[in-house]
Amino acid sequence: MTPYRRAFGRLFLAVLLVAGWGIRAPLADGYANGHLLVETGDLAILLNEPGLGVTDNLRIIDVRPAEDYADGHIPGAIHLSADDVIDPSSHVDGALYDAATLAVMLGARGIDKDSRVILYDDNGGFHASRLFWMLEYLGHRDVAVLNGGWPKWFGEGYAVSTETPDVQSATFAVTLTPRRIATADWLLSHRDDDDVVVIDVRPVSAYAKGHIPWAQNIPWKQNLTDDGVMRSADELIAHFAAHGVTEDTVVAVHCQNGKAAGHTYFTLRLLGFPQVRSYDRSWAEWGTAGDLPVVVEAEG
Repeated sequence: MTPYRRAFGRLFLAVLLVAGWGIRAPLADGYANGHLLVETGDLAILLNEPGLGVTDNLRIIDVRPAEDYADGHIPGAIHLSADDVIDPSSHVDGALYDAATLAVMLGARGIDKDSRVILYDDNGGFHASRLFWMLEYLGHRDVAVLNGGWPKWFGEGYAVSTETPDVQSATFAVTLTPRRIATADWLLSHRDDDDVVVIDVRPVSAYAKGHIPWAQNIPWKQNLTDDGVMRSADELIAHFAAHGVTEDTVVAVHCQNGKAAGHTYFTLRLLGFPQVRSYDRSWAEWGTAGDLPVVVEAEG
């Protein structure tokens, strides 16, 4: 995007904000669901433009570790670590708490059905995207990820705060969305379905040590540029198409423990793919079950 187009896009965004339309306009070039990806400059407009009056329902969620949040965060950001949502008592490594517990966590951070949620981390959206999937699965429809996250925000010189905002608790109502989740049984029942593609987003080395026989390996880091921001829509569409993954494909993504899977889930949602699921319990469940089919290509 040229500087002129970027400036025009932000001016257009400000006009929409003044009109009370929120930040849903798909300003990111080429993405079918561009409203799911928020640019740092556009978020700065929300936080710095006086009189826009649209931030009351905005919830910026910092999913980095607590000590990093304490050292400095985006002004107004609320802390919810990526690990806070993980149930340590689960026999599946990385598995989430039950929906009722998650609803309490989200409500305590002021998130209700009317909230606009923007998530960010410091690893290219790796952790933020898992919570993006989680919120969509729990039924929240107005959620986005900050492109480039904290490193881009800080590197561009935007405001930093060490204050913890006072947030009025809310009621987060759960409406589970089954079409956003895959289970081991679901994967087994669709193993011979030519319209279903299973993507293992782990590194090549982890995939070689053991994977679902009909899963193909497309590592999640390939969604990003070297600068840790999302690749262009054209690049990503061509990238997935080369693996036979297109908009008319039903896609189930998985990783080691649900975190990285969220990144490719988010990427495909950003591109407008309508049928995307996350096998959130991922290899942590499948690889240890003992009675599920596994292929091993390399030892060690």
